Amino acid sequence: MAAPIRIGTCSWADEALTKHWYPKGVRSAEERLRFYAEHFSTVEVDSTYYRLPEESMAARWAERTPDGFVMHVKAFGVMTRHPVRAEQLPPDLREAAPLDEKGRLNRPSRELRAEVFERFHRALEPLRSIGKLGGILLQFPSYVVYKDLSIEYLRWAVEQLDGDRALVEFRHRSWLDEGNRAGTLGLLEELGATHVIVDAPKTEAKNLVPTVVAVTSPLAYVRMHGRNAKTWNVRGGSASDRFDYLYSDDELAELVEPLREVGEQAEQAYVLFNNNRWSRARGSADPIAQAPANALALQGILLDKGIPTS
Repeated sequence: MAAPIRIGTCSWADEALTKHWYPKGVRSAEERLRFYAEHFSTVEVDSTYYRLPEESMAARWAERTPDGFVMHVKAFGVMTRHPVRAEQLPPDLREAAPLDEKGRLNRPSRELRAEVFERFHRALEPLRSIGKLGGILLQFPSYVVYKDLSIEYLRWAVEQLDGDRALVEFRHRSWLDEGNRAGTLGLLEELGATHVIVDAPKTEAKNLVPTVVAVTSPLAYVRMHGRNAKTWNVRGGSASDRFDYLYSDDELAELVEPLREVGEQAEQAYVLFNNNRWSRARGSADPIAQAPANALALQGILLDKGIPTS
């Protein structure tokens, strides 16, 4: 039997959701997560990219969501070789951390990175112990290109997850160009890691990978970034500007056959919407949060086509 396609959003606490999706009476963090979990069965936690999670917070997430709910967690920036400022580190790690002239972590040792991986892993035990932890999103920056050193680091990073499922997203197209695609997918399959299927603007920019529908582990994962080519690489804009996009129903319908294929190949399949801004509803002056609006629309489209969702 085909795996049901589980659909959700990247974060349940973005400003667009808090202003334009949650009912006015739903205000606290607890109320929002409980309300979210009434409508979706999965979510991606992105706040952990900026700071290490704490076990107490993971315990609250576990308590506030129903049985069967699945949380995927984005890796802290240190784990994926992103620039991280000293104040983002736990206080006891700051003193020994090598910094550049801008106060950012500079070429940290493997020992320091390994300590970060271990703390990240330990903090998620409340989710892991009751079966609510999905995968760990390892989103590598665009300057991590396909080469031997990058491959070696990827192998090491997956090992550091200590049994948690790796969801690997590349941001440099060298990993999935025609020359390296087979090697990259083969490597992920060898590691038991998930190739994150990306829907994003269709350009030749080096920091945009093509949409490659391929399943490399029992868990399939699709991230919907929107198709706003105009804002993707605009200098001076906020990071969220690039994801400012409302998919049309026709664009969502393009996913039907690829998702049917994914569901047939995987044991678990997830689609997470990362278009985290708000728009005017088509044909209306009312503002809507893009990600949950598109997530709910995709659920309806898939069900109409006989594809199970959850």
